[in-house]
Amino acid sequence: MTREQATDVVAEMVANVMSVEVAVGDAVATGDTLLMLESMKMEIPVLAEKDGTVTNVRVTSGDVVQEGDILVTLLDAP
Repeated sequence: MTREQATDVVAEMVANVMSVEVAVGDAVATGDTLLMLESMKMEIPVLAEKDGTVTNVRVTSGDVVQEGDILVTLLDAP
């Protein structure tokens, strides 16, 4: 029996959340865009690093995030 693991996707820098592209319950694949950040007039896509299901979205469009803030939690695909 395998144990399911959750993965937190965190902000790598201070940024504004431009858009959230996923919702709780969405299945995502490696490389899918989870959300778009903006920092110093650059758009930065935040991508899924592995396949999984979105279990929590902690930000909304317009939020300001700090380095290390949890943005999205994914339940890893089996």
